[in-house]
Amino acid sequence: MRPLLQTVKFPKDLRALPERDLPQLADELRAELIDIVSTTGGHLGSALGVVELTIALHYVFDTPRDTLIWDVGHQCYPHKMLTGRREQMGTLRQAGGLSGFTKRSESPYDPFGAAHSSTSISAGLGFATSAELLGEDHEVIAVIGDGAMSAGMAYEAMNNAGAQDARLIVILNDNDMSIAPPVGAMSAYLARLASGKPYVTMREALKGLVRRLPRFVERGAARAEEFARGIAMGGTLFEELGFYYVGPIDGHNLDHLLPVLANVRDADNKPVLVHVVTQKGKGYPPAENSADKYHGVGKFDVVTGQQDKAKPNAPAYTKVFGQSLISEAERDERIVGITAAMPSGTGIDLFERVFPERTYDVGIAEQHAVTFAAGLAAGGCKPFCAIYSTFLQRGYDQVVHDVSIQNLPVRFAIDRAGFVGADGSTHAGAFDVAYLSCLPGMVVMAAGDEAELVHMVATAAAYDDGPIAFRYPRGEGVGVELPERGVPLEIGKGRILREGSTIAILSLGGRLAPSLLAAEELSARGLSTTVADARFAKPLDRDLITRLAREHEVLITVEEGSVGGFGSHVLTLLAREGALDTGCKVRPLTMPDAYIDQDKPDAMYAAAGLDAAGIVRTALEALGAGALANRA
Repeated sequence: MRPLLQTVKFPKDLRALPERDLPQLADELRAELIDIVSTTGGHLGSALGVVELTIALHYVFDTPRDTLIWDVGHQCYPHKMLTGRREQMGTLRQAGGLSGFTKRSESPYDPFGAAHSSTSISAGLGFATSAELLGEDHEVIAVIGDGAMSAGMAYEAMNNAGAQDARLIVILNDNDMSIAPPVGAMSAYLARLASGKPYVTMREALKGLVRRLPRFVERGAARAEEFARGIAMGGTLFEELGFYYVGPIDGHNLDHLLPVLANVRDADNKPVLVHVVTQKGKGYPPAENSADKYHGVGKFDVVTGQQDKAKPNAPAYTKVFGQSLISEAERDERIVGITAAMPSGTGIDLFERVFPERTYDVGIAEQHAVTFAAGLAAGGCKPFCAIYSTFLQRGYDQVVHDVSIQNLPVRFAIDRAGFVGADGSTHAGAFDVAYLSCLPGMVVMAAGDEAELVHMVATAAAYDDGPIAFRYPRGEGVGVELPERGVPLEIGKGRILREGSTIAILSLGGRLAPSLLAAEELSARGLSTTVADARFAKPLDRDLITRLAREHEVLITVEEGSVGGFGSHVLTLLAREGALDTGCKVRPLTMPDAYIDQDKPDAMYAAAGLDAAGIVRTALEALGAGALANRA
């Protein structure tokens, strides 16, 4: 039984409780959160760490009138449970269910959607500025993690907010980095004191006095004031950006949190940063003791913490990439690996175990990662910049300006190509083929299976003529035998896996296996079918593609990417070559021109018509009922 939690459906119910009941509410909320995620999977550790902070924010501030923005959204589960969505939490990250992140269309308590990090302060400043322009009187609170503070965008936003003297409150949720002195009663007292009106007023008065002193006295007084402030409470960097710094305070102690947040809410001077120290995985020993603090988990046993993971039938693409990179690096000391805070998600962690001195985790800073790689390449190294497709979007200007224009041989290993399941549209690898293939001199590959990925890593390692990228899906491979060593592919050349005469299926990337299944079914219907693996989205295999169009009635391109990618380039090539003038019917299959919510990947591909059944259906529709009747 969770009697208090049963009474809280919305924050107004929470605010009706006496403060003395809030610790019990936190215990009940944490226990139910563990039960829920044990059946749905999700981002547990970060959510457990902000239970008390979430309660305190909704208790002190008048949400949704006051705007509360969560960065990334990994930690938003307690927020969802307190804002009318507790009964739906069993649908978390499932088809038709709640998103694993904040989402504007889901609730008025989610004023801004987030799934990529470091956006909350910029968005919060936008809300604060809008409120000022429209004459609205409410608070804006942005919650950002210490990891997200490694991104330059957060500091750009703070610099702007400080210059504007914006009415903005930033909560720095510090749950990992060692940037805080020990927390306890004394630091909580200092934080409470520093957040109150008397201290703020005194600080402003002292600043005014210093401005009236002679310059040499002013400089000395300013240094003394800064030195004293730094010893007493830290935060010099944030103060220099124009923020009042408050903290650090214990993010699990409601007796400390509530008065500080109330003081900050009532203070006239903004912007302000409140430094809150929390523990990731708090209150659940298996999470507290885990290396990743249960950052992202599948279903698990609540008592033991044992995760329910199916035994893989084939190695994961990410693991194949990591091991292949190690193999290449053993033969070439110039190879280095770069990740933007996702070592295990990209396979760079495997590389790091063998070559720690050649591994660079730059934090959540994709823009820097790309230009850093460009500098390494210009300096003679062979950088492999491993970034998810959806995260590489954040460094696109650097891909164009710093890599492509200078034709530097940066190797982009692009994980999470195509649909990714429970993480939904924000993490789907939809656009990289389109946004890379349009760049002059860029080579773009896509692995049809795990063996092809091994060869593409070798191809990238051997290629020195300019930038090169290769993409691969999330999850397991298809079970093909892996080569002992990768062999560099001929640039711009595909391969034929199956010869036919009526229908040609030209696959790029991870839809190769469904394409082969579709060919089997079409052949069973008496329709001779060719299957080709394009391998390259750029440069295209001109001879292969024009031959397929010339010798078949129907040519179907299949890709795990958006409109404007591989299929568009194929159509452009065929149109320029006049290959469409002879009557070949070309049908490009792509991901839909829409953002698709979370579901199981197989269901997402089926809905998009990118499974074997969808390919067969497209072929039959292209041939038409009359043509099929004539063959019968």
